[in-house]
Amino acid sequence: MTDGVSQVSNASDPAPDTLLADWPLRPWVLAAMLALAGLLLHFLLFRYNVLYNSEPIKPWRAAAAALVFFGSLSAAFSMAPGQFRASGLFALGAGLVMGGLAWHMAWMQEPYSGEPFAFAAGVFATVLALPLFQAGFHRTRFSTDYKITHFHVWTDAISAGGALAFVGLSWLMLVLINALLQLVGIELIQQAMNQEWFGWVWSSGAFGAALGVLRNNLKIIGSLQNVVLIVLSLLAIPLALGLIVFLVALLASGGQALWDATDAATPVLLACAVGCFVFTNSIVREDDEALSRNRVMRIAAMVLAAGVLPLALFAAISMGIRINQHGLSPERLWALVTVVVAVAYGIAYWVALARGRKQAWAAMLRRANLHLAAATCVLALVLALPLIDFGGISASNQITRLQSGRVSARDFDFTALRWDFGPAGRRALARLAAGEGEVADLAKAAQAQTERVWDWQREQMGDGFTGELRVQPEDPELRALVLAYLESNPWQCSELCVALDLGTTAEGARDVALIQGYNFQRIQLGSDGVASEVSEEPRQFPEFNAQSTVEIREETRRAIYVNGERIGEPLE
Repeated sequence: MTDGVSQVSNASDPAPDTLLADWPLRPWVLAAMLALAGLLLHFLLFRYNVLYNSEPIKPWRAAAAALVFFGSLSAAFSMAPGQFRASGLFALGAGLVMGGLAWHMAWMQEPYSGEPFAFAAGVFATVLALPLFQAGFHRTRFSTDYKITHFHVWTDAISAGGALAFVGLSWLMLVLINALLQLVGIELIQQAMNQEWFGWVWSSGAFGAALGVLRNNLKIIGSLQNVVLIVLSLLAIPLALGLIVFLVALLASGGQALWDATDAATPVLLACAVGCFVFTNSIVREDDEALSRNRVMRIAAMVLAAGVLPLALFAAISMGIRINQHGLSPERLWALVTVVVAVAYGIAYWVALARGRKQAWAAMLRRANLHLAAATCVLALVLALPLIDFGGISASNQITRLQSGRVSARDFDFTALRWDFGPAGRRALARLAAGEGEVADLAKAAQAQTERVWDWQREQMGDGFTGELRVQPEDPELRALVLAYLESNPWQCSELCVALDLGTTAEGARDVALIQGYNFQRIQLGSDGVASEVSEEPRQFPEFNAQSTVEIREETRRAIYVNGERIGEPLE
Protein backbone atom coordinates (compact mmCIF):
# COMPACT_ATOMS: atom_id res chain seq x y z
CA MET A 1 0.00 0.00 0.00
CA THR A 2 1.31 3.41 -0.93
CA ASP A 3 1.32 6.12 1.68
CA GLY A 4 -0.69 9.21 0.75
CA VAL A 5 2.07 11.42 2.13
CA SER A 6 4.78 10.38 -0.23
CA GLN A 7 2.42 10.38 -3.20
CA VAL A 8 1.55 14.02 -2.74
CA SER A 9 4.83 15.37 -1.44
CA ASN A 10 6.70 13.88 -4.40
CA ALA A 11 4.52 15.71 -6.89
CA SER A 12 6.22 18.21 -9.13
CA ASP A 13 3.74 20.98 -8.36
CA PRO A 14 4.98 23.19 -5.49
CA ALA A 15 1.50 23.65 -4.05
CA PRO A 16 1.30 20.30 -2.18
CA ASP A 17 4.40 21.03 -0.05
CA THR A 18 2.80 24.31 1.01
CA LEU A 19 -0.54 22.72 1.76
CA LEU A 20 1.07 19.88 3.72
CA ALA A 21 3.22 22.23 5.79
CA ASP A 22 2.36 22.59 9.45
CA TRP A 23 1.06 26.09 10.21
CA PRO A 24 0.78 26.49 14.02
CA LEU A 25 -1.55 29.48 13.76
CA ARG A 26 -4.00 27.69 11.44
CA PRO A 27 -6.41 26.41 14.18
CA TRP A 28 -6.55 29.83 15.84
CA VAL A 29 -6.99 31.73 12.58
CA LEU A 30 -9.73 29.40 11.30
CA ALA A 31 -11.50 29.37 14.68
CA ALA A 32 -11.58 33.18 14.82
CA MET A 33 -12.54 33.56 11.16
CA LEU A 34 -15.40 31.06 11.26
CA ALA A 35 -16.62 32.29 14.65
CA LEU A 36 -16.88 35.78 13.17
CA ALA A 37 -18.68 34.32 10.15
CA GLY A 38 -21.14 32.58 12.47
CA LEU A 39 -21.80 35.84 14.31
CA LEU A 40 -22.41 37.66 11.02
CA LEU A 41 -24.82 34.93 9.89
CA HIS A 42 -26.71 35.31 13.14
CA PHE A 43 -27.16 39.03 12.61
CA LEU A 44 -28.01 38.64 8.92
CA LEU A 45 -30.57 35.85 9.28
CA PHE A 46 -31.54 35.20 12.88
CA ARG A 47 -31.13 38.46 14.79
CA TYR A 48 -34.10 39.88 12.88
CA ASN A 49 -35.95 36.55 12.64
CA VAL A 50 -35.51 36.48 8.88
CA LEU A 51 -35.91 32.72 8.61
CA TYR A 52 -39.03 32.72 10.78
CA ASN A 53 -40.69 35.73 9.20
CA SER A 54 -43.50 35.23 6.70
CA GLU A 55 -42.22 38.14 4.63
CA PRO A 56 -39.65 37.44 1.90
CA ILE A 57 -36.01 37.88 2.86
CA LYS A 58 -34.42 41.06 1.55
CA PRO A 59 -32.08 40.36 -1.40
CA TRP A 60 -29.08 42.06 0.21
CA ARG A 61 -29.41 39.93 3.34
CA ALA A 62 -29.61 36.72 1.32
CA ALA A 63 -26.60 37.72 -0.78
CA ALA A 64 -24.53 38.77 2.23
CA ALA A 65 -25.34 35.56 4.12
CA ALA A 66 -24.34 33.36 1.17
CA LEU A 67 -21.16 35.40 0.64
CA VAL A 68 -20.16 35.01 4.28
CA PHE A 69 -21.03 31.30 4.49
CA PHE A 70 -19.45 30.04 1.28
CA GLY A 71 -16.61 32.53 1.23
CA SER A 72 -15.46 31.73 4.77
CA LEU A 73 -15.66 27.97 4.25
CA SER A 74 -13.77 28.18 0.94
CA ALA A 75 -11.05 30.23 2.62
CA ALA A 76 -10.87 27.83 5.58
CA PHE A 77 -10.25 24.82 3.34
CA SER A 78 -7.83 26.50 0.92
CA MET A 79 -5.87 28.86 3.18
CA ALA A 80 -2.15 28.08 3.54
CA PRO A 81 1.09 30.06 4.05
CA GLY A 82 2.31 31.55 0.79
CA GLN A 83 -1.13 31.19 -0.81
CA PHE A 84 -3.11 33.83 1.03
CA ARG A 85 -3.71 35.94 -2.04
CA ALA A 86 -4.77 33.05 -4.28
CA SER A 87 -6.89 31.55 -1.52
CA GLY A 88 -8.53 34.90 -0.82
CA LEU A 89 -9.39 35.40 -4.48
CA PHE A 90 -10.82 31.88 -4.75
CA ALA A 91 -12.90 32.34 -1.58
CA LEU A 92 -14.12 35.74 -2.77
CA GLY A 93 -15.07 34.30 -6.14
CA ALA A 94 -16.98 31.40 -4.56
CA GLY A 95 -18.73 33.77 -2.15
CA LEU A 96 -19.69 36.23 -4.89
CA VAL A 97 -21.10 33.48 -7.11
CA MET A 98 -23.22 31.99 -4.33
CA GLY A 99 -24.15 35.45 -3.06
CA GLY A 100 -25.31 36.40 -6.53
CA LEU A 101 -27.45 33.27 -6.78
CA ALA A 102 -28.98 33.96 -3.35
CA TRP A 103 -29.63 37.59 -4.32
CA HIS A 104 -31.39 36.52 -7.52
CA MET A 105 -33.58 34.02 -5.67
CA ALA A 106 -34.63 36.64 -3.10
CA TRP A 107 -35.02 39.40 -5.70
CA MET A 108 -37.46 37.34 -7.76
CA GLN A 109 -39.94 37.49 -4.83
CA GLU A 110 -42.20 34.84 -6.41
CA PRO A 111 -40.78 31.33 -6.86
CA TYR A 112 -39.11 30.75 -10.21
CA SER A 113 -38.67 27.46 -11.96
CA GLY A 114 -36.24 25.03 -10.39
CA GLU A 115 -34.69 27.54 -7.97
CA PRO A 116 -33.58 24.84 -5.46
CA PHE A 117 -31.86 22.95 -8.28
CA ALA A 118 -30.09 26.08 -9.52
CA PHE A 119 -28.77 26.85 -6.06
CA ALA A 120 -27.76 23.21 -5.56
CA ALA A 121 -25.88 23.37 -8.88
CA GLY A 122 -23.97 26.39 -7.56
CA VAL A 123 -23.07 24.50 -4.38
CA PHE A 124 -22.00 21.50 -6.45
CA ALA A 125 -19.80 23.69 -8.67
CA THR A 126 -18.17 25.21 -5.57
CA VAL A 127 -17.52 21.79 -4.04
CA LEU A 128 -15.95 20.55 -7.30
CA ALA A 129 -13.87 23.69 -7.72
CA LEU A 130 -12.28 23.43 -4.26
CA PRO A 131 -10.05 20.34 -4.78
CA LEU A 132 -9.25 21.51 -8.32
CA PHE A 133 -8.01 24.81 -6.90
CA GLN A 134 -6.07 23.06 -4.11
CA ALA A 135 -4.38 20.87 -6.72
CA GLY A 136 -3.29 23.93 -8.72
CA PHE A 137 -5.66 23.39 -11.67
CA HIS A 138 -5.87 27.15 -12.17
CA ARG A 139 -2.15 27.09 -13.05
CA THR A 140 -1.56 23.71 -14.67
CA ARG A 141 -4.97 23.17 -16.31
CA PHE A 142 -5.39 19.62 -17.67
CA SER A 143 -1.79 18.71 -16.97
CA THR A 144 -2.61 18.73 -13.24
CA ASP A 145 -1.39 15.57 -11.51
CA TYR A 146 -4.47 13.43 -10.84
CA LYS A 147 -3.15 12.01 -7.57
CA ILE A 148 -2.96 15.51 -6.07
CA THR A 149 -6.61 16.19 -6.95
CA HIS A 150 -7.60 12.76 -5.67
CA PHE A 151 -5.73 13.40 -2.43
CA HIS A 152 -7.54 16.68 -1.79
CA VAL A 153 -11.00 15.30 -2.64
CA TRP A 154 -10.71 12.68 0.07
CA THR A 155 -8.81 14.72 2.66
CA ASP A 156 -11.37 17.54 2.32
CA ALA A 157 -14.21 15.08 2.90
CA ILE A 158 -12.49 13.47 5.90
CA SER A 159 -11.53 16.86 7.37
CA ALA A 160 -15.10 18.15 7.05
CA GLY A 161 -16.53 15.01 8.63
CA GLY A 162 -14.01 15.10 11.47
CA ALA A 163 -14.64 18.79 12.16
CA LEU A 164 -18.40 18.25 12.29
CA ALA A 165 -17.92 15.36 14.73
CA PHE A 166 -15.77 17.64 16.89
CA VAL A 167 -18.54 20.25 16.96
CA GLY A 168 -20.88 17.67 18.45
CA LEU A 169 -18.29 16.63 21.03
CA SER A 170 -17.59 20.27 21.93
CA TRP A 171 -21.26 20.82 22.73
CA LEU A 172 -21.33 17.67 24.86
CA MET A 173 -18.29 18.92 26.76
CA LEU A 174 -19.87 22.37 27.21
CA VAL A 175 -23.09 20.85 28.58
CA LEU A 176 -21.10 18.76 31.06
CA ILE A 177 -19.03 21.74 32.24
CA ASN A 178 -22.22 23.79 32.59
CA ALA A 179 -23.82 21.07 34.71
CA LEU A 180 -20.68 20.87 36.86
CA LEU A 181 -20.54 24.64 37.46
CA GLN A 182 -24.25 24.81 38.23
CA LEU A 183 -23.60 22.51 41.17
CA VAL A 184 -21.72 25.41 42.81
CA GLY A 185 -24.15 28.07 41.67
CA ILE A 186 -22.28 29.41 38.62
CA GLU A 187 -24.74 30.16 35.78
CA LEU A 188 -22.37 31.94 33.39
CA ILE A 189 -22.28 29.20 30.72
CA GLN A 190 -26.04 28.63 30.96
CA GLN A 191 -26.68 32.32 30.45
CA ALA A 192 -24.40 32.32 27.39
CA MET A 193 -26.09 29.22 25.96
CA ASN A 194 -29.45 30.96 26.27
CA GLN A 195 -28.28 33.63 23.83
CA GLU A 196 -29.10 32.89 20.17
CA TRP A 197 -25.78 34.26 18.92
CA PHE A 198 -23.71 32.01 21.19
CA GLY A 199 -24.65 28.77 19.47
CA TRP A 200 -23.54 30.06 16.09
CA VAL A 201 -20.28 31.48 17.39
CA TRP A 202 -19.43 28.38 19.43
CA SER A 203 -20.28 25.90 16.66
CA SER A 204 -18.49 27.88 13.96
CA GLY A 205 -15.43 28.45 16.13
CA ALA A 206 -15.26 24.78 17.14
CA PHE A 207 -15.55 23.72 13.49
CA GLY A 208 -12.76 26.13 12.50
CA ALA A 209 -10.44 25.02 15.31
CA ALA A 210 -10.93 21.32 14.51
CA LEU A 211 -10.53 21.95 10.80
CA GLY A 212 -7.28 23.83 11.44
CA VAL A 213 -5.85 20.96 13.45
CA LEU A 214 -6.91 18.41 10.84
CA ARG A 215 -5.50 20.49 7.97
CA ASN A 216 -2.19 20.62 9.85
CA ASN A 217 -2.15 16.82 9.82
CA LEU A 218 -2.92 16.09 6.19
CA LYS A 219 -0.05 13.62 6.08
CA ILE A 220 -1.78 11.45 8.65
CA ILE A 221 -5.16 11.97 6.97
CA GLY A 222 -3.56 10.93 3.67
CA SER A 223 -2.77 7.57 5.21
CA LEU A 224 -6.25 7.35 6.76
CA GLN A 225 -7.67 8.02 3.31
CA ASN A 226 -6.24 4.72 2.06
CA VAL A 227 -7.91 2.88 4.92
CA VAL A 228 -11.25 4.50 4.04
CA LEU A 229 -10.87 3.50 0.38
CA ILE A 230 -10.02 -0.09 1.31
CA VAL A 231 -13.19 -0.33 3.39
CA LEU A 232 -15.27 1.25 0.62
CA SER A 233 -13.85 -1.12 -2.00
CA LEU A 234 -15.30 -4.08 -0.09
CA LEU A 235 -18.75 -2.96 -1.25
CA ALA A 236 -17.68 -3.03 -4.90
CA ILE A 237 -18.04 -6.80 -5.19
CA PRO A 238 -21.70 -7.11 -4.08
CA LEU A 239 -22.64 -4.10 -6.22
CA ALA A 240 -20.91 -5.64 -9.25
CA LEU A 241 -22.75 -8.93 -8.68
CA GLY A 242 -26.06 -7.10 -8.28
CA LEU A 243 -25.40 -5.16 -11.49
CA ILE A 244 -24.74 -8.36 -13.43
CA VAL A 245 -27.95 -9.96 -12.10
CA PHE A 246 -29.93 -6.81 -12.97
CA LEU A 247 -28.64 -6.66 -16.54
CA VAL A 248 -29.24 -10.37 -17.14
CA ALA A 249 -32.79 -10.17 -15.73
CA LEU A 250 -33.53 -7.02 -17.71
CA LEU A 251 -32.36 -8.54 -20.96
CA ALA A 252 -34.31 -11.73 -20.23
CA SER A 253 -37.52 -9.72 -19.77
CA GLY A 254 -36.93 -7.76 -22.94
CA GLY A 255 -36.85 -4.56 -20.94
CA GLN A 256 -40.48 -4.91 -19.82
CA ALA A 257 -39.59 -4.87 -16.13
CA LEU A 258 -37.95 -1.45 -16.55
CA TRP A 259 -40.87 0.02 -18.49
CA ASP A 260 -43.32 -1.17 -15.85
CA ALA A 261 -41.35 0.78 -13.22
CA THR A 262 -40.86 3.98 -15.19
CA ASP A 263 -41.94 6.32 -12.37
CA ALA A 264 -39.16 5.21 -10.01
CA ALA A 265 -36.64 3.86 -12.49
CA THR A 266 -34.66 7.02 -13.29
CA PRO A 267 -33.55 7.99 -9.74
CA VAL A 268 -32.74 4.36 -8.86
CA LEU A 269 -30.67 3.88 -12.00
CA LEU A 270 -28.79 7.15 -11.49
CA ALA A 271 -28.12 6.30 -7.84
CA CYS A 272 -26.67 2.94 -8.92
CA ALA A 273 -24.54 4.69 -11.56
CA VAL A 274 -23.16 7.00 -8.85
CA GLY A 275 -22.43 3.92 -6.71
CA CYS A 276 -20.54 2.34 -9.61
CA PHE A 277 -18.50 5.53 -9.99
CA VAL A 278 -17.62 5.76 -6.28
CA PHE A 279 -16.68 2.11 -5.80
CA THR A 280 -14.76 1.94 -9.07
CA ASN A 281 -12.58 4.84 -7.96
CA SER A 282 -12.17 3.39 -4.48
CA ILE A 283 -10.32 0.51 -6.18
CA VAL A 284 -8.58 2.47 -8.95
CA ARG A 285 -7.20 5.01 -6.39
CA GLU A 286 -4.79 7.78 -7.37
CA ASP A 287 -2.16 5.89 -9.43
CA ASP A 288 -1.18 2.40 -10.59
CA GLU A 289 1.04 1.87 -7.56
CA ALA A 290 -1.96 2.29 -5.24
CA LEU A 291 -4.31 0.24 -7.47
CA SER A 292 -5.61 -2.82 -5.62
CA ARG A 293 -3.54 -5.94 -6.29
CA ASN A 294 -6.51 -8.21 -5.64
CA ARG A 295 -7.66 -9.71 -8.96
CA VAL A 296 -11.28 -10.02 -7.82
CA MET A 297 -11.29 -6.34 -6.85
CA ARG A 298 -9.87 -5.32 -10.22
CA ILE A 299 -12.47 -7.36 -12.08
CA ALA A 300 -15.22 -5.82 -9.93
CA ALA A 301 -13.85 -2.35 -10.74
CA MET A 302 -13.93 -3.11 -14.47
CA VAL A 303 -17.50 -4.43 -14.22
CA LEU A 304 -18.64 -1.35 -12.35
CA ALA A 305 -16.83 1.00 -14.73
CA ALA A 306 -18.51 -0.73 -17.66
CA GLY A 307 -21.87 -0.61 -15.86
CA VAL A 308 -22.06 3.18 -15.61
CA LEU A 309 -23.00 3.57 -19.30
CA PRO A 310 -25.84 1.03 -19.50
CA LEU A 311 -27.32 2.34 -16.26
CA ALA A 312 -27.13 5.90 -17.57
CA LEU A 313 -28.65 4.88 -20.92
CA PHE A 314 -31.50 3.04 -19.23
CA ALA A 315 -32.08 6.14 -17.09
CA ALA A 316 -32.13 8.23 -20.28
CA ILE A 317 -34.70 5.90 -21.86
CA SER A 318 -36.82 5.98 -18.71
CA MET A 319 -36.66 9.78 -18.62
CA GLY A 320 -37.50 9.91 -22.34
CA ILE A 321 -40.64 7.88 -21.72
CA ARG A 322 -41.71 10.26 -18.96
CA ILE A 323 -41.07 13.31 -21.15
CA ASN A 324 -43.00 11.73 -24.03
CA GLN A 325 -45.93 11.02 -21.71
CA HIS A 326 -46.04 14.27 -19.75
CA GLY A 327 -43.82 16.76 -21.59
CA LEU A 328 -41.02 18.88 -20.20
CA SER A 329 -40.85 20.45 -16.76
CA PRO A 330 -37.97 22.21 -14.98
CA GLU A 331 -37.46 19.17 -12.74
CA ARG A 332 -37.29 16.82 -15.73
CA LEU A 333 -34.82 19.12 -17.48
CA TRP A 334 -32.56 19.08 -14.42
CA ALA A 335 -32.88 15.30 -14.30
CA LEU A 336 -32.02 15.22 -18.00
CA VAL A 337 -28.86 17.22 -17.33
CA THR A 338 -27.88 14.68 -14.66
CA VAL A 339 -28.50 11.85 -17.10
CA VAL A 340 -26.34 13.56 -19.75
CA VAL A 341 -23.46 13.91 -17.25
CA ALA A 342 -23.84 10.24 -16.29
CA VAL A 343 -23.80 9.20 -19.95
CA ALA A 344 -20.65 11.28 -20.52
CA TYR A 345 -18.92 9.48 -17.65
CA GLY A 346 -20.16 6.14 -18.95
CA ILE A 347 -18.81 6.78 -22.46
CA ALA A 348 -15.46 7.98 -21.08
CA TYR A 349 -15.17 4.83 -18.94
CA TRP A 350 -15.94 2.56 -21.90
CA VAL A 351 -13.31 4.36 -23.98
CA ALA A 352 -10.81 3.90 -21.15
CA LEU A 353 -11.61 0.19 -20.90
CA ALA A 354 -11.44 -0.32 -24.68
CA ARG A 355 -8.26 1.66 -25.33
CA GLY A 356 -6.41 0.82 -22.13
CA ARG A 357 -7.29 -2.90 -22.07
CA LYS A 358 -5.71 -4.76 -19.15
CA GLN A 359 -2.73 -2.48 -18.55
CA ALA A 360 -3.57 1.19 -19.02
CA TRP A 361 -7.36 1.30 -18.49
CA ALA A 362 -7.05 2.59 -14.92
CA ALA A 363 -4.70 5.42 -15.92
CA MET A 364 -7.01 6.48 -18.75
CA LEU A 365 -9.97 6.34 -16.39
CA ARG A 366 -8.21 8.68 -13.95
CA ARG A 367 -7.43 11.12 -16.72
CA ALA A 368 -11.08 11.02 -17.79
CA ASN A 369 -12.11 11.78 -14.20
CA LEU A 370 -10.02 14.96 -14.17
CA HIS A 371 -11.34 16.21 -17.49
CA LEU A 372 -14.95 15.39 -16.65
CA ALA A 373 -14.70 16.96 -13.19
CA ALA A 374 -13.56 20.26 -14.70
CA ALA A 375 -16.23 20.12 -17.42
CA THR A 376 -18.97 19.24 -14.91
CA CYS A 377 -17.86 22.10 -12.65
CA VAL A 378 -18.22 24.59 -15.53
CA LEU A 379 -21.56 23.08 -16.59
CA ALA A 380 -22.94 23.28 -13.05
CA LEU A 381 -21.85 26.91 -12.76
CA VAL A 382 -23.44 27.86 -16.09
CA LEU A 383 -26.72 26.14 -15.19
CA ALA A 384 -26.73 27.75 -11.74
CA LEU A 385 -26.61 31.24 -13.27
CA PRO A 386 -29.90 32.68 -14.59
CA LEU A 387 -28.79 32.29 -18.20
CA ILE A 388 -31.03 29.40 -19.30
CA ASP A 389 -34.72 29.51 -18.41
CA PHE A 390 -35.85 25.93 -17.89
CA GLY A 391 -39.29 27.27 -17.00
CA GLY A 392 -39.62 29.03 -20.35
CA ILE A 393 -38.47 25.94 -22.26
CA SER A 394 -40.92 23.76 -20.33
CA ALA A 395 -43.83 26.19 -20.73
CA SER A 396 -43.29 26.39 -24.48
CA ASN A 397 -43.19 22.60 -24.75
CA GLN A 398 -46.37 22.19 -22.68
CA ILE A 399 -48.28 24.84 -24.67
CA THR A 400 -47.25 23.12 -27.90
CA ARG A 401 -48.57 19.80 -26.56
CA LEU A 402 -51.88 21.48 -25.66
CA GLN A 403 -52.32 23.31 -28.96
CA SER A 404 -51.38 20.25 -31.02
CA GLY A 405 -53.99 18.13 -29.27
CA ARG A 406 -51.52 15.70 -27.68
CA VAL A 407 -53.11 16.52 -24.34
CA SER A 408 -56.70 17.61 -23.75
CA ALA A 409 -57.64 20.77 -21.91
CA ARG A 410 -59.03 18.73 -19.00
CA ASP A 411 -55.81 16.72 -18.69
CA PHE A 412 -53.51 19.71 -19.12
CA ASP A 413 -51.71 20.81 -15.96
CA PHE A 414 -52.58 24.51 -15.76
CA THR A 415 -51.54 24.45 -12.11
CA ALA A 416 -47.94 23.70 -13.13
CA LEU A 417 -47.90 26.82 -15.32
CA ARG A 418 -49.19 28.84 -12.36
CA TRP A 419 -46.74 27.57 -9.74
CA ASP A 420 -43.86 25.51 -11.19
CA PHE A 421 -42.63 27.18 -14.37
CA GLY A 422 -41.72 30.59 -12.99
CA PRO A 423 -42.51 33.94 -14.68
CA ALA A 424 -42.51 32.32 -18.13
CA GLY A 425 -45.20 29.86 -17.02
CA ARG A 426 -47.35 32.61 -15.52
CA ARG A 427 -47.04 34.68 -18.71
CA ALA A 428 -48.07 31.64 -20.77
CA LEU A 429 -51.02 31.06 -18.44
CA ALA A 430 -52.10 34.70 -18.86
CA ARG A 431 -52.04 34.31 -22.64
CA LEU A 432 -54.23 31.21 -22.40
CA ALA A 433 -56.62 32.98 -20.01
CA ALA A 434 -56.97 35.86 -22.48
CA GLY A 435 -58.45 33.48 -25.05
CA GLU A 436 -61.86 31.87 -25.24
CA GLY A 437 -63.45 28.53 -24.53
CA GLU A 438 -62.64 25.76 -22.10
CA VAL A 439 -58.87 26.40 -22.17
CA ALA A 440 -59.36 30.03 -21.17
CA ASP A 441 -61.79 29.08 -18.39
CA LEU A 442 -59.41 26.51 -16.92
CA ALA A 443 -56.49 28.93 -17.23
CA LYS A 444 -58.45 31.60 -15.34
CA ALA A 445 -59.28 29.04 -12.67
CA ALA A 446 -55.56 28.26 -12.28
CA GLN A 447 -54.78 31.98 -12.08
CA ALA A 448 -57.27 32.29 -9.25
CA GLN A 449 -55.51 29.68 -7.11
CA THR A 450 -54.20 31.08 -3.85
CA GLU A 451 -52.06 28.04 -3.06
CA ARG A 452 -50.43 25.17 -4.91
CA VAL A 453 -52.81 22.31 -5.81
CA TRP A 454 -51.08 18.93 -5.77
CA ASP A 455 -52.01 15.78 -7.67
CA TRP A 456 -53.62 14.10 -4.66
CA GLN A 457 -55.75 17.19 -4.12
CA ARG A 458 -56.85 17.15 -7.75
CA GLU A 459 -57.89 13.53 -7.36
CA GLN A 460 -60.01 14.46 -4.35
CA MET A 461 -61.44 17.51 -6.13
CA GLY A 462 -62.64 15.51 -9.14
CA ASP A 463 -64.33 17.92 -11.53
CA GLY A 464 -63.84 20.90 -9.25
CA PHE A 465 -66.35 22.51 -6.88
CA THR A 466 -69.49 20.37 -6.50
CA GLY A 467 -70.85 21.64 -3.16
CA GLU A 468 -73.81 23.90 -2.36
CA LEU A 469 -73.28 27.67 -2.28
CA ARG A 470 -75.53 30.26 -0.67
CA VAL A 471 -74.83 33.94 -1.33
CA GLN A 472 -76.21 36.48 1.17
CA PRO A 473 -77.65 38.72 -0.07
CA GLU A 474 -78.15 36.94 -3.40
CA ASP A 475 -76.13 38.64 -6.12
CA PRO A 476 -75.55 36.88 -9.50
CA GLU A 477 -72.33 38.81 -10.14
CA LEU A 478 -70.91 37.94 -6.72
CA ARG A 479 -72.05 34.31 -7.09
CA ALA A 480 -70.11 34.05 -10.35
CA LEU A 481 -66.98 35.47 -8.72
CA VAL A 482 -67.21 33.12 -5.74
CA LEU A 483 -67.88 30.10 -7.98
CA ALA A 484 -64.85 30.98 -10.10
CA TYR A 485 -62.78 31.19 -6.92
CA LEU A 486 -64.10 27.83 -5.63
CA GLU A 487 -63.39 26.13 -8.95
CA SER A 488 -59.73 26.91 -8.32
CA ASN A 489 -59.86 26.35 -4.55
CA PRO A 490 -62.56 23.68 -4.01
CA TRP A 491 -61.03 22.59 -0.68
CA GLN A 492 -62.31 25.91 0.74
CA CYS A 493 -65.85 24.49 0.54
CA SER A 494 -66.35 20.74 0.64
CA GLU A 495 -70.17 20.49 0.89
CA LEU A 496 -71.99 23.65 1.96
CA CYS A 497 -70.77 27.24 1.97
CA VAL A 498 -72.33 30.59 2.71
CA ALA A 499 -70.76 33.63 1.05
CA LEU A 500 -71.51 36.83 2.94
CA ASP A 501 -71.20 40.07 0.99
CA LEU A 502 -69.17 42.46 3.16
CA GLY A 503 -69.13 45.25 0.62
CA THR A 504 -66.57 46.65 -1.82
CA THR A 505 -63.00 47.68 -1.00
CA ALA A 506 -61.48 51.00 -1.98
CA GLU A 507 -59.71 49.20 -4.82
CA GLY A 508 -63.01 47.87 -6.19
CA ALA A 509 -62.65 44.24 -5.03
CA ARG A 510 -65.61 42.39 -3.48
CA ASP A 511 -65.04 41.68 0.23
CA VAL A 512 -66.49 38.27 1.08
CA ALA A 513 -66.64 36.01 4.14
CA LEU A 514 -66.74 32.38 2.97
CA ILE A 515 -68.21 30.18 5.72
CA GLN A 516 -68.33 26.38 5.91
CA GLY A 517 -68.76 23.74 8.58
CA TYR A 518 -65.44 24.10 10.36
CA ASN A 519 -63.96 27.49 9.52
CA PHE A 520 -64.38 30.67 7.55
CA GLN A 521 -62.12 32.61 5.23
CA ARG A 522 -62.30 36.30 4.47
CA ILE A 523 -61.31 36.94 0.87
CA GLN A 524 -61.26 39.89 -1.47
CA LEU A 525 -62.18 39.02 -5.05
CA GLY A 526 -61.25 41.09 -8.08
CA SER A 527 -63.22 41.05 -11.29
CA ASP A 528 -61.16 38.07 -12.45
CA GLY A 529 -62.00 36.03 -9.34
CA VAL A 530 -58.46 36.20 -7.97
CA ALA A 531 -58.34 36.36 -4.16
CA SER A 532 -56.04 39.14 -3.02
CA GLU A 533 -56.40 38.44 0.69
CA VAL A 534 -57.26 35.42 2.83
CA SER A 535 -58.02 35.81 6.52
CA GLU A 536 -56.98 33.57 9.41
CA GLU A 537 -59.25 30.77 10.61
CA PRO A 538 -61.04 31.21 13.97
CA ARG A 539 -59.95 28.96 16.80
CA GLN A 540 -63.51 27.78 17.59
CA PHE A 541 -66.54 27.37 15.37
CA PRO A 542 -70.18 26.68 16.30
CA GLU A 543 -72.29 23.83 14.91
CA PHE A 544 -73.10 24.46 11.26
CA ASN A 545 -75.54 22.67 8.93
CA ALA A 546 -78.16 23.35 6.24
CA GLN A 547 -80.65 24.70 8.79
CA SER A 548 -78.17 27.08 10.41
CA THR A 549 -78.93 30.78 10.53
CA VAL A 550 -76.12 32.92 9.21
CA GLU A 551 -76.41 36.65 9.74
CA ILE A 552 -74.59 39.92 10.22
CA ARG A 553 -75.42 41.71 13.46
CA GLU A 554 -74.79 45.36 14.08
CA GLU A 555 -72.69 45.93 17.16
CA THR A 556 -70.25 48.70 17.77
CA ARG A 557 -68.52 47.00 14.88
CA ARG A 558 -69.87 44.44 12.41
CA ALA A 559 -69.24 40.74 13.09
CA ILE A 560 -70.36 37.39 11.67
CA TYR A 561 -72.81 35.21 13.66
CA VAL A 562 -73.79 31.55 13.13
CA ASN A 563 -76.88 30.41 15.05
CA GLY A 564 -76.68 33.55 17.13
CA GLU A 565 -73.06 32.99 18.14
CA ARG A 566 -70.33 35.31 16.96
CA ILE A 567 -67.40 33.72 15.12
CA GLY A 568 -63.99 35.24 14.64
CA GLU A 569 -63.01 38.84 15.21
CA PRO A 570 -65.12 41.88 14.23
CA LEU A 571 -64.93 42.66 10.53
CA GLU A 572 -63.47 46.13 10.98
